[in-house]
Amino acid sequence: MNQIPKHKKIILFDGVCNLCHSAILTIIKYDKKHVFLFANLQSATGKKILKHLNIDVTKLDSILLYEPNIAYEVKSTAVLNIAKELSGFWKICQVFLILPKSLRDVVYDFVARNRYQWFGKKQVCELPTSSLLEKFM
Repeated sequence: MNQIPKHKKIILFDGVCNLCHSAILTIIKYDKKHVFLFANLQSATGKKILKHLNIDVTKLDSILLYEPNIAYEVKSTAVLNIAKELSGFWKICQVFLILPKSLRDVVYDFVARNRYQWFGKKQVCELPTSSLLEKFM
């Protein structure tokens, strides 16, 4: 995993999900410290990271936050730890970390199961614009 910068956190997301796409654009907008890089789960980089972490992609229906050589988080914990790094009102989302992970993940799983019905799905992963290209792996 040589090409992954050690000082960045990597967000893996579902590249065909409209909700995920909107969330990534929001993260980019509020990532004022340039903490994050992004890769979709379907990409070669995403698959390489999942293999490195020994995660079966067929069993992952979640966003994944990866800090190289430190740890990774999935589901609600990943979302809340991402929000913690963002500027603005997003930091208040940390308050939900006091709730039990099992309860937070029930809500996360409910949204994840219904995200294509509620928000739609792209036929293919959308390529980032040239101005955002540096944020994607």
